[in-house]
Parts: sequence; structure tokens; C-alpha cells
Amino acid sequence: MTHSSNKLLTISLITLLVIVAVVFSSCENKVNNIPKSDLKKLPAVTGKDIETVYLDSGLLQLVMTAPLLEQYDNTAFPYSEFKSGIHVIFYDGKKEPVGSVTSKYAKFTDADKTWELRDSVVVINESNDKLETEVLNWDQGKDYIYTDRFVKITNEDQVIQGFGFESDSHLRNRKIKKVSAIIYFPDEE
Repeated sequence: MTHSSNKLLTISLITLLVIVAVVFSSCENKVNNIPKSDLKKLPAVTGKDIETVYLDSGLLQLVMTAPLLEQYDNTAFPYSEFKSGIHVIFYDGKKEPVGSVTSKYAKFTDADKTWELRDSVVVINESNDKLETEVLNWDQGKDYIYTDRFVKITNEDQVIQGFGFESDSHLRNRKIKKVSAIIYFPDEE
């Protein structure tokens, strides 16, 4: 080897060492920078464009669809959250739907089997009565729905508006706590 090739090799090695030193000194271990408590806040299960079909004794009971499901199991009270809304169609063993529920947000808490529906909640029962509100809670175990918010119930004869509501899930035994308006539709002959 000549003196000039030794010099070129030395310069190349020094340049390579400088580049390696710069690359490794600018990197950091990002995994160690994530707090472990943040990992527990992430959903255990995430589903996109989900559809759940529920049968009882081979008879169709309901079909539930949602754009996004996040299930949180790493908490004292595990829950499922539907941040992009939910749509449920009820069949009760019949071929044609007998009712439906939609909302732009829903949350189901496993421990007490309760649902919280929010934002543009619409419930339609087998009699085609329509309940509209912004917040609706459903205690699934007691088959009891309720809200303290404004409600509007529309059926073929009238519209009833008020604040506060309770009923069974089929809207058969319903009560508006503070009625603010009743509008009757005229009979068409």
C-alpha cells in the first residue's frame, strides 16, 4: 500500500466512524419512553365495521352494526364503547323487523349490563312509535329505559314533548315526567 492509499483509507474510516456516531447518538429508545399506565388505557379489542347477529333458540332476535367498537377490559368496570355510533334492528323471532335503535355514540358497561346512548338517539317500537332524545340509558337487566333530557314521541295520532322519560324497552309503559306539549294530528277522511 502506498502512503496516499493509507491516507485515503484512514480518512474513509474516520468519516465512517463519525457517521455511525452521529446516527447512534440521534437515536433513542422510544419504547422505554412510553409510560406503562398509558398502555392500560388502550382498548383490549378494536373492531371496525362490526355486525353482530343474536339468535335465541334459532330465532333471530337482533342485528347490531357499528362502524367502530372498542372494548376496554383493563379497568375496574370493563366496558365497550361505540364512538362512531350504533344501529340495532330488533326482530323478536319474526321475519320483519319490529323495532330499531340508533345513536351516534353508545357505551355498554359489562358489570351492571347498562347502555348509555348519546347524540341523536332514535328508538322505534313495533307500533311504529318513535322516541327521539339526546341521551338515553337502558338498564338491560331490569328492561328499563330512562332519561332526564328533552324527549319527543311521535306516533300516528300525536306528538308529545317533554323532559324526563321512563319506560320498558318496548315503549309500552312509558311516562314523560314533565310534558311540555301535545300536538294532535287531525283525522283525515
